[in-house]
Amino acid sequence: MVKYYCCTGLLKSTWDQVCSAFWQRYPNPYSNHVLTEDIIFREVSPTNCLISRRLLTKTSRSPRWMERYLPKHMASSAYIIEDSIVDPQKRTMTTLTWNISHARLMSVEERCVYQTNPENGSWTEIKREAWISSNVYGLTRAVQEFGLARFKSSITKTMKGFEYVLARMQGEMPSRTLAETATERARETALAAKEKAKDLASHAQKKQYV
Repeated sequence: MVKYYCCTGLLKSTWDQVCSAFWQRYPNPYSNHVLTEDIIFREVSPTNCLISRRLLTKTSRSPRWMERYLPKHMASSAYIIEDSIVDPQKRTMTTLTWNISHARLMSVEERCVYQTNPENGSWTEIKREAWISSNVYGLTRAVQEFGLARFKSSITKTMKGFEYVLARMQGEMPSRTLAETATERARETALAAKEKAKDLASHAQKKQYV
């Protein structure tokens, strides 16, 4: 059984500004959990759409009751694939992310559509959907509830991070400084492990944007 969640967010910046900020999100003070980001491939389609795939390495702090189901070397980090397609004609950006780590324990797929807000052409609307599933016998519901709670918490940080980057791009003074980002030591530690995940990301099944 899959748990479904949907919500809508609003950024008070134009679609062009938000698309530009999307590629400059990291680092920011609200993304300490994002250790590395790598572009696996990028191409322009015949219809002039920009198609990209990125591999993200994130910290993944699991509750103690869940750690028993994870190998020790995997309990503190996770690899995420992010596919995106930017359509300049329709003025939409669609992203699809999913985890390739701990997928048997819990799978989280997220689909976001960024488009101009119909009520204010200077703002950007984000429709966010998530599908959370687990195959752990006897713990499916608990794992899904944990995943949903963490997902909702991450949305708040994501939006604050977006607002921070947009303010910086527009020459405004962000509310927090980059000194609060994750330490370089944590990022360097993740570099060694991410190379192993690149191959998985390259061969992962492509998702559909429908």
